[in-house]
Amino acid sequence: MELYNLMENEVLNTIDSIQKEVEIKCQCEKCRLDIAAIALNNLSPKYVVTEKGYLYAKVNNMNYQFNTDVITAVTKAIEMVSENPKHD
Repeated sequence: MELYNLMENEVLNTIDSIQKEVEIKCQCEKCRLDIAAIALNNLSPKYVVTEKGYLYAKVNNMNYQFNTDVITAVTKAIEMVSENPKHD
């Protein structure tokens, strides 16, 4: 296993699941990645380098506060990108 930021996967999965409930004006990959970058810059990274570390971090991420923090960061990022998309 390589150095891996578990938070990246969590944010991308949250974007995919939340877009059914929150209106995202543009569904293009550029806007999706902008949303992810903004959200990740507002969350603490969760780096792992082993399978055991990955499993431990995954279990620790299964709590209400963690999920709330990720959803809040993604929602704010969606609002920012929807108001100021970086393309025509």
